[in-house]
Amino acid sequence: MQFVLLLLLLPVLWNATKVDSTELPFQLSNQARYQLNYKSYNTDFQTVPTNPNVFATISTFSDQALTEKVGTIEPNQVFRIVGISVNDQQVLVFQLEDQTYIAADQTMIYDDSILSNQDVDQTYWTKADAVFYTSPIANQAQVSQKQKKAYQAVQVDQLSETHWGLFAHVEGLGWIAMEDLSATDNRMEAVQQLLKEKYNKDTLSIYVQQLETGQAAGVNEDKLMYAASTSKLTTLYYAQEVINAGEFQLNQPLTYTKETLEFYGAFDAFGSGSLPKTANNKVYSVEDLINRTAKESDNVASNILAYYTSHQFDATFTATIEGIVGQKWDMEERLASAKMAGKMMEKLYEQNGYVLESLKETKFDNQRISKDIPVPVAHKIGDAYDFRHDVAVVYTDSPFILSIFTERSTYDTISQIAKDVYEILK
Repeated sequence: MQFVLLLLLLPVLWNATKVDSTELPFQLSNQARYQLNYKSYNTDFQTVPTNPNVFATISTFSDQALTEKVGTIEPNQVFRIVGISVNDQQVLVFQLEDQTYIAADQTMIYDDSILSNQDVDQTYWTKADAVFYTSPIANQAQVSQKQKKAYQAVQVDQLSETHWGLFAHVEGLGWIAMEDLSATDNRMEAVQQLLKEKYNKDTLSIYVQQLETGQAAGVNEDKLMYAASTSKLTTLYYAQEVINAGEFQLNQPLTYTKETLEFYGAFDAFGSGSLPKTANNKVYSVEDLINRTAKESDNVASNILAYYTSHQFDATFTATIEGIVGQKWDMEERLASAKMAGKMMEKLYEQNGYVLESLKETKFDNQRISKDIPVPVAHKIGDAYDFRHDVAVVYTDSPFILSIFTERSTYDTISQIAKDVYEILK
């Protein structure tokens, strides 16, 4: 029950009395003296808390003067106020149900209640060690039987302000402090933690980026390795650019001459692919060459495409690629990092053209990144010597780039990394 303080209900009454002396023989009550000086007691309560709680441990006393300590009250301990008075020291005092007393001080005691409510419909993400409770009111809150893992999306339908801050309500889970929620997708924190704890090895270079948020994670993501056929991402990107610019068309024929095998940066014709290993002066369409490069990783097809569309990796091509990946990508040495390759795949995603569609169905979809992932994947593999790589766009609800470079490792290692990352970002 809430009631107004006694001092506010009992005005000081002055009764006129005839006296023979100039002295005024009267005695003010504690309540009257308190009321006369009330303006100086700014930490005292205006009303009695209906659900009292304490910010920190306080002492209880057997007397109103608060001199005989008999116990303590801990935060969230249930207690009940049954009376109020002013002691001889002009201190406002609460009497408790067990006949003990405490100072009625708002710096120590508060009314544990909801101060304000707001209906909302907003998505948040749980932070590490987040806990859901049955109530936002501290001394009524129990740990909810249902909890949500860290870095998971939750739908908030109500916000409540209490003395301990702002709390959010999630249907089926309960209440959670807003400080335990992130207003933006924070799953990349979990990815970063995974990579550091499980895959932080000198033989691995891994880069992950959410395409909608731009948030990224990685380990050794700037480590340079022999990029092998992932270097063909640059050729595919540039081919799509000149197509978009109207300089080339998908049905445009390109001739397979010996010059297409001999320029700086050309791949060895006797590597992967199904086109003849020696020039035959036949023509192949841009569309066919894109498909062979993307789906088969055909060296000859990539060479023909690069010879004509990028003008043998000329200065304009080199500057364009450097502007995307942040450093020179030498097409002869083919040294690159997982992050560089990931940035190229990001640009292909932004182009959203024929090249990207070609990368969604390749001869290598049963291995590496796409092997154990049940959603569409556009990817480009690369193998040479002890190096095995894969770079992909993974089409979850929030698509992400996954670029994995490895040295002296296996396809299964790449598949396991991809599966672990997918389980967080799916």
